[in-house]
This record gives sequence, structure tokens and C-alpha cells, in this order.
Amino acid sequence: MSLIHGRKTVFKLAGVDLTGYTNASAPEFSADNHDVTVYGKNSHVFAAGLKNGTMSVSGFYDSTAVTGPRAVMLPLIGADPVQAIHQPEGTGSGLPQDKVLVLVTKYTQTHPVADMVTWSIDLQFSDDVDSTPQ
Repeated sequence: MSLIHGRKTVFKLAGVDLTGYTNASAPEFSADNHDVTVYGKNSHVFAAGLKNGTMSVSGFYDSTAVTGPRAVMLPLIGADPVQAIHQPEGTGSGLPQDKVLVLVTKYTQTHPVADMVTWSIDLQFSDDVDSTPQ
């Protein structure tokens, strides 16, 4: 078994490397299923449907960087899909990565009284995920 530490993860959105602002990411891959059970069966029978996916990403707010999370993400809410790149083992030849067009569906800032300001986004996959290694 080869365990990989999360600190190596790379996240890019709309051509901007946001890795230095990001501390958590969670891609979720799913697919529709359709009940095709007919008379006479004792159990459900299902057929595969369309693939789907989402990703949540979060990190620390940076007010000084023009290319920081807020500056990059806010203009993307309600805009056409942009490319997201997620590299769970970091950058390097042959390492895994997922590239997909995404809609930015939600941007949230959190301002706790006794902690750092943070941000999070929700992304909706739009079309197939390209999981070709780097």
C-alpha cells in the first residue's frame, strides 16, 4: 500500500493556481441510475445513466493578492464553465489528475471572531472528466 499525504495536492481554477490558498478539496464522482425492474422480479434491476460530479474546495482568504481566491472566484459565479484541475498527488509525470469544466455554483466567506477568514466554493462538473495521468 502506498499512502499519499494530502499536502501534495494541487488545485487550479480558470488557469489560476490556487494551491497556495487551498487547504481542503473533495471531488465527488457519481452517476444516475434508472430502475428497469419488470414484472416477475423479486429484486430491483438498475441500468446505468449519465455521469455527474461536484467538488468542494476551501482555504484561507488573502486580501492582498489580486489573483487570490476572491478575485478569481467571484466573477465566475453564474458565468460559463471554466476548467478545474485537481492533482491529488501533486505535479509530476505519470501522476493522476482530473481535468473538467465546472460551473462555480457557490462562493462562501467565513469570518469567525477568533480565527482566520476562510473561503469555500462549490463546483458542478459540466461534461466528462479527463482523468488522463499528467
